[in-house]
Amino acid sequence: MTYTAPLDDMRFVLDEIAGLSEIAGMPGYEDATPDLVDAVLGEAGRLASEVLAPLNHSGDREGLGFENGVVRTPKGFREAYQQYVESGWNSLPFDPDYGGQGLPWALSTAVTEMWNAANMSFALCPLLNQGAVDLLETHATEEQKQTYLTKLISGEWTGTMNLTEPQAGSDVGALKTKAERNGDHYLITGQKIYITWGEHDYTDNIVHLVLARLPDAPAGTKGISLFIVPKFLVNADGTAGPRNDLRCVSLEHKLGVHASPTCVMAYGDNGGAVGYLVGEENNGMACMFTMMNNARLAVGMQGVAIADRAYQQATAFARDRVQSRAIGSSDPKATAIIQHPDVRRMLMTMRAGTEAMRCIAYLNAAEIDRAHRHPDATVRAKSDARANLLTPITKGWATELGCNLTSLGVQIHGGMGFIEETGAAQHYRDARILPIYEGTTGIQALDLLTRKLLRDGGETARGLIEEMLETMAQVSASEDTRVSTLAAPTIEQIRSLAKSTESLLKTGAEDMVTAAAAATPYLNLFGTVVGGWLLCKSALTASAKLASGEGNSLFYDAKIKTARFYLDNILPQASGYAAAIEGAESVMAMDEAQF
Repeated sequence: MTYTAPLDDMRFVLDEIAGLSEIAGMPGYEDATPDLVDAVLGEAGRLASEVLAPLNHSGDREGLGFENGVVRTPKGFREAYQQYVESGWNSLPFDPDYGGQGLPWALSTAVTEMWNAANMSFALCPLLNQGAVDLLETHATEEQKQTYLTKLISGEWTGTMNLTEPQAGSDVGALKTKAERNGDHYLITGQKIYITWGEHDYTDNIVHLVLARLPDAPAGTKGISLFIVPKFLVNADGTAGPRNDLRCVSLEHKLGVHASPTCVMAYGDNGGAVGYLVGEENNGMACMFTMMNNARLAVGMQGVAIADRAYQQATAFARDRVQSRAIGSSDPKATAIIQHPDVRRMLMTMRAGTEAMRCIAYLNAAEIDRAHRHPDATVRAKSDARANLLTPITKGWATELGCNLTSLGVQIHGGMGFIEETGAAQHYRDARILPIYEGTTGIQALDLLTRKLLRDGGETARGLIEEMLETMAQVSASEDTRVSTLAAPTIEQIRSLAKSTESLLKTGAEDMVTAAAAATPYLNLFGTVVGGWLLCKSALTASAKLASGEGNSLFYDAKIKTARFYLDNILPQASGYAAAIEGAESVMAMDEAQF
């Protein structure tokens, strides 16, 4: 099945939801002109559809080769990566001082969607590398930046994230990997698991970012340090030198993303892998959170991407698959299943959910741009807080919804969806990891509750709710009745979100166990309502475009219809999430022996 990047929709969301034209006026982003943005999106779409997408199914079927610690990627993957690097795609949002192009994160996020929709296994390597670059740009010394950043930004080398160990998954503080001081470096010993793209044949060096504990470190996360541990040590001239004391022990056999190596890594089997401290000793988690937050937004974007890929395939199948006569028709001739109401319902659910997720993810990225570059310090602080609030929602809600929508894609295919040759099952299998890695949905929900809501007393959440209500006043005042009638149900759910927010602020101060039991319903409530708000905002803009006779009328008309469907069929789920928050005490009611 082919993939075509939804460029019109991407550009609409970048312009009307993310505010890309405003971002392009900020210091450092002046190169993001409309012509350049169109060129970037268009060329990325071509690489995604013509090079990456054709490898998706074959890579899934072929899988990876592994022998004597060497990983071989599927046919065509290495060549595709070289084309990706030679075209400069890896450098898009990064610092020009180290070879980056300095373009907005919002634009880079749209491009990231294309890579992941076309071929998620392939895209996971650049995704982790992007996070490694962000971390080093923020926390590395100048010497470390000069040594590693240029080649990581170009994609000549790639980066990884090494947190998890057999006994230390979400509880990172339980890790046992050791770091011993040894002159100007450290010696790292231990084992890491689930290391995405920890070994591969794309590049001649891999830069591992490894969490480890010093002998005299405090217990828990307060005693974790972060180290650069390259596969090959770096010579003075910047080339790859002697092999470091690390190796890939084995590859995991997974449900999906079969062309992406998930490695068990051993460090220090022969005395210790050379590592270089990033930041201060015992401050590794603070540094690693930069990479984790970058990855969480990117993984949320993967939820959008895989849902869109599944939607495109399901729509094409529904147009071609002829089965049964149309309901209510006297014509006995069988019709394409896209004419059947229940198939329409599923397709509209996929479309509306994907568009809502895309709006949230692009807005999230745009707030990061504002936090970095807006000339007003007050706006930067507000945008930083809002980006932090949206990140767990983007990651948690979009990945959960992505799983649900790829499942609908299988359902639309019927029995053929359960057969591997159509590719629908692959999208479902690939999507299933997304709510798990980079922090499970439950962890994202606790992050939203504790670090975002409770920490600032609800200030950022209230500010976003106020902005949503201001938008809905404009929607309500629209002269287009198709738009104005969107206001009432959306306002009702925004007020429900406000009520649940205040309730959780109170509960969190009094009973953290009950508040934690309500955290995931709260995350889903927040995502569902913000998605509805942004689709209403899209419909308001689309109506104005239609009134002025501007652009593609079918495109703008579809925006209004999609918002209507979302409000009628998806937004009502918010009431269930609000009810679950109110009834959170029942989560802990059972005695453990009763399970």
